[in-house]
Order: sequence, then structure tokens, then C-alpha cells
Amino acid sequence: MKEVLNALLDLQDIDEQLGELERSKVYLPEMIENITKEMKTLEEKLQENKEKLVESKKKQKQIELDVEEDRLKLAKYQDQMKVIKTNKEYDALVGEIDSKKQKIGDNEDEILKLMGIIDECNENISELELKLKEIRKTNKTHLDNLRNELASLESKIADKQEQRRGLTKTIDRKALILYERIRKGKGGMAVVPLRKKACGGCFKHIPPQMIQQIRRGDRIYTCDSCGRILIWVNEE
Repeated sequence: MKEVLNALLDLQDIDEQLGELERSKVYLPEMIENITKEMKTLEEKLQENKEKLVESKKKQKQIELDVEEDRLKLAKYQDQMKVIKTNKEYDALVGEIDSKKQKIGDNEDEILKLMGIIDECNENISELELKLKEIRKTNKTHLDNLRNELASLESKIADKQEQRRGLTKTIDRKALILYERIRKGKGGMAVVPLRKKACGGCFKHIPPQMIQQIRRGDRIYTCDSCGRILIWVNEE
């Protein structure tokens, strides 16, 4: 029976390793996604600033053309002021001149605002390109390692599952059924050692007589409190 108990302990070790590998199948893709998401966010911000820069320069250029055109018209109106003959013509021309001056002033204010946006975009682009370069360099090795580890997981899991199948064939069927039932019910730990005369799972005190029986290892004993399989270890 001691061989069966030792086999159950080995089986539990394999199951714990399998559990860790299965959890890795979840957290490794999440880690990869978080790293790539960080770079993607920076890339999107960089692209947004580049598009904003192009659009602002284009808009600035168009407004500068409008201002130049309005200046020419304003100069023409001012020349006409020298030859007008009636008050009606004078009032109409003054209105046109004031309107052009207002439009030119508004557009010049807009040009100054666009120049500020352009400067800000250029600054953002420089910072984002530098930060993105540093992050890509830092994360490349990390991502390569994570992807390689993820790729090898299935092989590792298959190896452990094969070990498990081989080991379960050597274990008494009733003992194996008991182990599987406890493992499912307790979420993993089905076999626990005695620790300071207590169950290593729930820490309930074990009577001296039962401790001696567990030490002999002539059959499987379970904790009256938690139901886990109890085994003797040399520390006791």
C-alpha cells in the first residue's frame, strides 16, 4: 500500500504541474496581448498626430492663400477709395474694406492657432517615436520568449498527460477513484502529509493511534475533517 500512496503523491505532483501549464495557456496570451496593446496604442497615437499635422499644415496653407487673396482685394478697394464719387459708393466700399480687414484678422488668428497645433504635433511625434522605439527594443526579447514558451506549452502538456496515463495504470482502481473524487472536491490537494500531528490540509489534530496506523502505511487513511488522504513523511 505504501507504493500506492507514493504513486498517488507522484500523481498529485503531475496534476499540479499540469494545472500550472494550463494556467500558463491563459496568462501567457494575456501578457503578450498587454505588451502588444501598449505598442499598438502608441502607434495609434503617433498616427493620429501625423494625420493631425498633415491636416493642420494643409489648412494653414489654404488659409494663408485666402489671406493673400483678401489682401489683394483690400488693396484694390483702397485704390478705389481714391476715385469714388458718391457717398453711397463710399459707404459700400468702406463696408467691404472693414469686412476684409476683419476676415484677414480672423484668419491670421487661425493661422497662429494652427502653428501652435503644428508645433505640438511635431513635439508629440518626436516623443512618441522615441518612446515607441525604446518599447519595441525592450519588449522584443520578452515577446519572443513568451511566444516561444507558449508554442512549447502544448508539447509540455502532452508529455505530462502521457506521464499521468502511464502512472494511473499502476495505481489500484479504488485508490485512484478516491483520489480523483477528493481532488475534484478539494480543488487540487487530495494527498497531504501529517504536519506536527495534524492534517496537512485542514490542520485538524490527528489521534496518536491513527498516526501510528498512517505511519505503517498498510492502507489508505483519510482525514475525518476534510476527507483528504493522509500520508506519513519523515519529518514527523
